[in-house]
Amino acid sequence: MLDPQRTALLLVDLMDRVVALPLEPRKGTEVLAAAEELATTFRRAGALVVLVRVERPAVAEQPPGSGLVPGLRRDGDLEVVKRTLGAFQGTGLDERLRERGITTLVFGGIATNLGVESTARAAADLGYDLVFAEDTMAAFTAAEHEASVRLDFPRLGTVTRSTDVSFA
Repeated sequence: MLDPQRTALLLVDLMDRVVALPLEPRKGTEVLAAAEELATTFRRAGALVVLVRVERPAVAEQPPGSGLVPGLRRDGDLEVVKRTLGAFQGTGLDERLRERGITTLVFGGIATNLGVESTARAAADLGYDLVFAEDTMAAFTAAEHEASVRLDFPRLGTVTRSTDVSFA
């Protein structure tokens, strides 16, 4: 059971151009649907939803589909723009979470083994408690996804399904 005042949902790179990629073990649209349901659960509980998207550094214009999937962001959500693989480097994310008293992060997004795992490793180094909603993630191959959720994530936190995330 999670404390909604101390927990944030962190969804990584749910952008049109990323969701449309060929992904495994589930399609980007399936990841998006599960992530949106989990975000709704968080918002109803009064917990913070953080939406992370990537921008390529030093380019005049971002590629089409670089914004968050339309309709994903709601009032009260925090949007973070990263320019590296993980969401903590140079974004002020840690400070913004700490000023809100956040101590636990629940993760979802694309790609499991890249943006999600990189962000999670930094979060672990910063002392956050981590939960991974496995069904809200996908990677470029099933093997990459499985390596993260079966080998790496259990060493960093708790791996679960989005439907098993609940609040006290």
